[in-house]
Amino acid sequence: MSKSTNGRAGAGAAPFGLLGRRLGHSWSPRIHTSLGSAPYDLFEREPDEVEAFVRDGAWLGLNVTIPYKRDAARLADERSVRVERLGAANTLVRRPDGTIYAENTDVLGFSLMLQRFCERRLGTSAEHLLSGRSALVLGSGGASAAVRAALEDAGARVSVISRSGDDAYETLVERHGDAVLVVNATPVGMYPACPATPVPQGDLARMGSLAGVLDVVYNPTRTGIALAAERLGIPAETGLPMLVAQALRSSELFQGRTLDVSLVDDIERQILSETGNVVLIGMPGCGKTTTGKRLARILGRPFVDIDAAIEARTGESPARIIGAQGEQAFRRVESEITGEYGARSGLVIACGGGVVTVPANYDLLHQNGTIVFIDRPLPDLETSGRPVSATRGVEALARERMGAYRAWADVTLASTGSPSGNAQAIRGLLGL
Repeated sequence: MSKSTNGRAGAGAAPFGLLGRRLGHSWSPRIHTSLGSAPYDLFEREPDEVEAFVRDGAWLGLNVTIPYKRDAARLADERSVRVERLGAANTLVRRPDGTIYAENTDVLGFSLMLQRFCERRLGTSAEHLLSGRSALVLGSGGASAAVRAALEDAGARVSVISRSGDDAYETLVERHGDAVLVVNATPVGMYPACPATPVPQGDLARMGSLAGVLDVVYNPTRTGIALAAERLGIPAETGLPMLVAQALRSSELFQGRTLDVSLVDDIERQILSETGNVVLIGMPGCGKTTTGKRLARILGRPFVDIDAAIEARTGESPARIIGAQGEQAFRRVESEITGEYGARSGLVIACGGGVVTVPANYDLLHQNGTIVFIDRPLPDLETSGRPVSATRGVEALARERMGAYRAWADVTLASTGSPSGNAQAIRGLLGL
C-alpha cells in the first residue's frame, strides 16, 4: 500500500509534499506552510514505487530529495534548462493538462544564498568576487552539481574536491590554495555527527586568498567547517538560507505566482528563533538551573541541566564522580553529555560552572546555541554542595574562569537576583 508519513497518498492526499526514501524530520512542511503551498506532506517511497507515484499520484507539486532527483528528471514531460544541464530535478509541477514539469530550485536557492552572502558579509557581488577566480566544492554528490552550476553561472573556475583522484582533500591546499570560496556540499558535519568538518582548520588557514566558507548543511546551525572559519575570522554561513530559498522558488511554481524574496529572511529568522538552544553559563551558584527552568517554562521548551543529565546517565552526582575519580574524569563525562545535548535543537541548557575549562566544549554549545553568561556578584554565589568551589575557593575559580565566560558569551546578563527576573531579562535580550 502506498503511504506517506501522515497517511495514504491517494485521493484526498495533500496536494504538495516532499518525495524521498527516508525523510525523518524535515522542516519543509513548516516552510511551505509559511509560503502558502500547503497542505504539505512527506511522501516516503521505495524505488519500485516512485514511477507510479510520480506519474499517477494525486499531487500538484512535489519537492524531491535523494535518492530520487534523477528519477524526477527522467519521469517529467518537460525539463528546465537547469534540469537538462544537471540531469536532476528537485521540483515537479503537475500542469492543468496533466503533464509534469521539472525544475531544479537547488541551483536557484544556492544562487540566492551565494548572492546574499557576498553582498551582506563580503560587501560585493558574487560575480565580482568569483569572476575568473577559483572556487572549491567539497563532494561530488547531488548537492554538489547544483552548487557547481550556480558558481559557474557567477563566473567562477570550479574544482570539485573528492576523496580520490587529482583533486583530493590531501592535495587541496597545494593545488587550490588560491581559492576565494569553499563550499561544503557533503553531509560531513550534519546532525547528529557534529560538529565535524571535511577540511581541517589548519588547511583553511593556509589558503591565503580565502574570502568565505559556505555549507549546504543546515543542521546544526554552525557546522564544523563554519566554526573553523569563524575561529580564523573568515565569514561563513550554513545552508538554512538555501533551504528556504529553494522552497520559495518551488512554492512559486506550485502556486503559479511570484513571492516576495524577503520571505526568505523572515522564515529563516523564525526557524532560528524556534530551534536555537539557549545555553546558560556562569559561576557555580549563579542561578543557571533555577533561571533555566523558569525560562524553559516561559518559552514552552524542554529544559536540560547538564549536571542532572550526568547523574541520570551515570547514576552518580558530579560531586561523587569528582570525589571518587577526580575532576578530569568528570570533565570527560561532562563533555560527552554536553555534546549530546548541544547538538539538539530548541532546548534551554544549564551548564555546570566548569564547562568552560574544556575549550572543545565551546563548539559543542555554540553550534546550535546562543550562549548567555549570567554574571552574579561573587559574594552572592551559592557554594553549598559544590566541591570544586569548596576546594579551590570562589575567588580562585573566578580568576580561572571569568575570562572564558566573557569570551564564550554571545550575551552577558547582569543577574537580577531572581530566577524569574533573569528569565524575563534573557527572553527580552534574545527577542524570544
